[in-house]
Amino acid sequence: MDDQLLSQRLATIQSQVHEQGAELIAVTKFVDSQTTRLLYEMGQYHLAENRSDKFLAKLEDLADIKDQITWHFIGHLQSRQVKLIINQIDYLHSLDRMSLAKEIQKRADHPIQCFLQVNVSGEESKGGFAPDQVDEAVGSLKDYDKIRLVGLMTMAPIDANEADLHHYFQTLKNLQVRIAERGLAYAPCSELSMGMTRDYPIALSEGATFIRLGRALFNQDQPQ
Repeated sequence: MDDQLLSQRLATIQSQVHEQGAELIAVTKFVDSQTTRLLYEMGQYHLAENRSDKFLAKLEDLADIKDQITWHFIGHLQSRQVKLIINQIDYLHSLDRMSLAKEIQKRADHPIQCFLQVNVSGEESKGGFAPDQVDEAVGSLKDYDKIRLVGLMTMAPIDANEADLHHYFQTLKNLQVRIAERGLAYAPCSELSMGMTRDYPIALSEGATFIRLGRALFNQDQPQ
């Protein structure tokens, strides 16, 4: 992509997201380290990867600026990979099972800001806790001092219509509010990570605080 086009697109989306009081996360999993560096130079400091090997490679390539970047890990994290990346990231958006929480507790050297992944649509192809499992999961985390539950995350079905998208995002928002009202020190749960390229305007309207965008920034076929 042309650098000027990327800069214009980034500025437009940043403005749209920030107007709603949310933070843009640029998903850099499909772009190289040079483009990732360019985003940083354009003032985009929240970046996300979804594969541990590619993330670690980019840390090496971007060694001079990696500590100025807020790193989000958004993909499924295998337990055996936890030790490789958990102390290198700022946010984990995919805490999708208690066995992962146990491994984080074992491997982290400081409290990790985590989002509980919630499967609001019930799709079998997606991981995460069912909505009716969230309260129990949150309660179980009280003994994990290396996990700070900052919010909830979900991914809507790619074929969901507008009404269903509102429903899914409202469901997550209601869960987030309910947990936040409990006043748990280890689980403030003030954040909502929801909304990607095809559905982020609806997610913003339903209270998203973190938007995860890749194609909207980099895809040549996206509207300008």
